[in-house]
Amino acid sequence: MNAWSTPVRRFLRSALAAALLVALLGPPAAAREPDVVRELRDRNAIEALMWRYVRALDALDADAYAAVYTPDGRFVAGSMTAAGSDALKKMIAGYQQRRAEQQARGEPPTPPMHHIITNTHLEFSDRDHARQHAYWMTVFEGAGESTPPRVAAAGRSVDELVHVDGQWLIRTRDVTPRD
Repeated sequence: MNAWSTPVRRFLRSALAAALLVALLGPPAAAREPDVVRELRDRNAIEALMWRYVRALDALDADAYAAVYTPDGRFVAGSMTAAGSDALKKMIAGYQQRRAEQQARGEPPTPPMHHIITNTHLEFSDRDHARQHAYWMTVFEGAGESTPPRVAAAGRSVDELVHVDGQWLIRTRDVTPRD
């Protein structure tokens, strides 16, 4: 036996033990970190997407509202479905028209409305697909002491989200899911 055989054997045993440990436990945390960082970045982008969604809806901005959906995106509320950019814009335009008709009849203006999404739970099925479960409320602002804020509607939603061309978009927003 030569002088190198014992240190070489120790090194080989240590390397084999380390390889076995990695195989059993998975790659070190540093190797998984890019996935964690990407998921945190995606969660932040989805949160910003849903903020743009509620702001566009509250402002009745048809173009901004349609822009948070995929071109074939769908909004579902019970038996009512608006699918595709044109239908989504038309839905918002219908709200704008009803508001203008109320004003034309001399009715008092509708207080500002706020759509609130809360208690969210986000699941990623892969890098480009996620599902968000949440509760939602539609709240009208108060108008002084005589008219307090009021909850107009509340429910649960399931949103199918997709990552397209570097941005997250809504494929389907269902505010009356059956599951």
